[in-house]
Amino acid sequence: MTTAITPSPSTATTAATASKSKGTVSAQEQSDRFMKLLVAQLNNQDPMNPMDNAQMTSQIAQINTVSGIQELNSTMKSMAEQFASMQVLQGANMVGHDVLVESNTLSVKDGVARGALTLDSKADKVTIDIKTAGGQVLDTLTLGALPAGQRDFQWDASKYPGVGNVTFKVTATQSGQTVRSTALARDTVTAVGSDNGVMTLQLAGRSPVAYSAVKSIL
Repeated sequence: MTTAITPSPSTATTAATASKSKGTVSAQEQSDRFMKLLVAQLNNQDPMNPMDNAQMTSQIAQINTVSGIQELNSTMKSMAEQFASMQVLQGANMVGHDVLVESNTLSVKDGVARGALTLDSKADKVTIDIKTAGGQVLDTLTLGALPAGQRDFQWDASKYPGVGNVTFKVTATQSGQTVRSTALARDTVTAVGSDNGVMTLQLAGRSPVAYSAVKSIL
């Protein structure tokens, strides 16, 4: 009597696992592997206890599902690549424009450093300390009372003797209680690109950032 061979897990799952171990294969290649395994299983099954129609139908349905998912993944990957390319083309219109990104590092351009801040709620006192990269305070800007929301500011850096960008720290209070704030830096877009399907912006005074990091386009 021929010894029965019972795949565990099912033939379809075994075929899928074998495909993964050798790298990505096409749906047709995966289907061919499945059929070879199924034929081998049928040739070596127990004649006294053969596979019934329900078992065979189930395994065929499984391989069809696996193949369908693989084809869907390939389609989605292709669509994502096309979308990324379209994003970059559209993003080219941003070159030369200024943007605001979440950062406390200011870029100095033409002797001026520009930035912004957002307040979660109103504040009766707002100050901005301009510092060197090492933490030395260069100047303090007093903005007074401000409502909740965004406020732009600029600092005259023409007399700044240092090399490189400066940083800033926002201090906002309301009746002596700290008001939460977010530091925003202003910079100019010089180029656009794509990194693993994500559109990136090359800025004049800092490392590239993802498009999603942009808080405002000016």
